[in-house]
Amino acid sequence: MLAVEGVQTYYGDSHVLEGVDLEVYEGEVVALMGRNGVGKTTTLRSVLQLTPPREGSVRLRGEELVGMDTHEVAERGVGWIPEERRMFAQLTVEENVRVAVPDPDDAAAALDLAFETFPDLRERRDAKAGDLSGGQQQMLAIARGLVGDNDLLLVDEPSEGLAPLVVEAVAEALAETATDTTMLLVEQNLPLALDLADRFYVLDHRTVVDEGETSEVDADAERLRRYLSA
Repeated sequence: MLAVEGVQTYYGDSHVLEGVDLEVYEGEVVALMGRNGVGKTTTLRSVLQLTPPREGSVRLRGEELVGMDTHEVAERGVGWIPEERRMFAQLTVEENVRVAVPDPDDAAAALDLAFETFPDLRERRDAKAGDLSGGQQQMLAIARGLVGDNDLLLVDEPSEGLAPLVVEAVAEALAETATDTTMLLVEQNLPLALDLADRFYVLDHRTVVDEGETSEVDADAERLRRYLSA
């Protein structure tokens, strides 16, 4: 579904990605792992064309995305759950979910899905998103990704800063989503990433340094820990 080849991405003069290669096949979850600052989020931004690569190729089902506007990438079925959550703070929970649904006729079903997945949001449906707790905001961010009818979902650090019970709810929602949505997941919580993903890539020194099947490793594997420890 997704092929990233030789991607070179910069922020100004800063060279952030140096020849990143990865593939995501339809129906699988792929984890992208590595220390802070190695380019994981930039990889997602490069796919979305928020930070377009200066060199390399990003193809979705064989179609080149480099050179498109971000809204054109989204129209092709690529969704994004950003690390920063990016709520419409002055809109209610319900309104935030509604604006994520391309067809207004699907809004009722989308709300049912969001509230079934995260019952806490049902109780706060009329609250402004800016008044939610951090965990509730993350639930809302994921709910918006779930209802967007995406073929490929890019998920950036979904468990960061959350209490264990909230992490459990988020993990269950992502696992359910993965049954019918292809996913590229950035996640620092190694046990969670390995549990959700079918395959993994490790970034270090601005490029991919390891990859494999998650069934081949565990959270204590030195193969991964040497790239993930501070």
